Amino acid sequence: MPYKVYLKRGEEKRIVAGHSWVYANEVAKIEGKDKNGSLAEVYSFDGRFIGKGYINHLSKILVRIFLRGEEEDGEEFYKKKIGEAAQLREKLFGKDSDCYRIVFAEADGLPALIADRYGEYIVLELLSLGTDLRKKEIVNAFVSLFSPKGIYLRGDAPVRLKEGLTQENGVLYGDVPDKIFVTENGLKMSVDVKNGQKTGYFLDQKENRYAVRRYCRNARVLDCFCNSGGFSLNAATQAKEVTALDISAFALQNVEENAALNGFSNIRTVCADAFAQLRAFRAEGRKFDTVILDPPAFCKSAAEVKDAYRGYKDVNISAMKLVEKGGFLVTCSCSHYMTAPLFEKMLRESAREAGKQAKILEVRVQAPDHPALLAAEETSYLKAFFLQIL
Repeated sequence: MPYKVYLKRGEEKRIVAGHSWVYANEVAKIEGKDKNGSLAEVYSFDGRFIGKGYINHLSKILVRIFLRGEEEDGEEFYKKKIGEAAQLREKLFGKDSDCYRIVFAEADGLPALIADRYGEYIVLELLSLGTDLRKKEIVNAFVSLFSPKGIYLRGDAPVRLKEGLTQENGVLYGDVPDKIFVTENGLKMSVDVKNGQKTGYFLDQKENRYAVRRYCRNARVLDCFCNSGGFSLNAATQAKEVTALDISAFALQNVEENAALNGFSNIRTVCADAFAQLRAFRAEGRKFDTVILDPPAFCKSAAEVKDAYRGYKDVNISAMKLVEKGGFLVTCSCSHYMTAPLFEKMLRESAREAGKQAKILEVRVQAPDHPALLAAEETSYLKAFFLQIL
């Protein structure tokens, strides 16, 4: 008998509005018996049907709802939903891009499923027990829709452990090379989908990387937390010189490879901790016309916000002091817990403590292949503020 999950009184409002997650502490009672990862029916306190999703008693997110009617999951369902998500990307990009996110989990009605396209290959993240148990149906749906040369699973995300899953990577279909070559914003990129961050590359910053070009004309640019060099390469199309800074030697090898692919000779790499190196640059009296900050998420839970705020403030104060008067700071946060108003407050305090005036020129978000669902604030996470420092 399938599980029937009944919510506490009033807890259904957020979910009826379109959110997918049912937390264990929102549940009044559970009837029935089935396996973890099976489909469970979710009802309001007074017995109104809300939807169905995969259940996992090992997770704080007890159920992730993705069926709101009588339909059932399975290969045909996945084919339909993935096809709908792909249609949006085709409208957005047409033939202009060969690297983008095909499926963005909750925002595309497929919780815990992420799929990125890199040329003729697809990289999946299956972040719940329910989706992992159905990897065969999901892979078959992608093969049917896209006929890729290969599909690769990046199963090393820490959240899999919370779902009772192992962390493992591997080829799910066809063959997948160690390096995949794609084109982003007219630039050639070598993506290591097996060892790079996340699925190999951060596709969500694609349009922000292109936007940075106007702030780098004939400039000395410092790109901090540069990873594979997406911002560095876009800056190099306009800049006099670009310093790509990251603590990972592996990432900087990728930057150098990508610079060579595009014939750039104006990018140099520095392997160091960004916080320490920014202070070292200040001690040396170094200045830059444009500084870019794209750090990893400093907070992955609400409990970490206070410490993350201090971290963001520290690095932004240092960066502001390194910018020539009239120059630019492009500063980002990829944590949804660091909301846009809170991030702007931090920047205001940073400017004051750095003794600088700052103008907001642009505020940008994640690329449209990473849509944000209004009903699920967690899907709106990326902020990029483009500032002039005076």
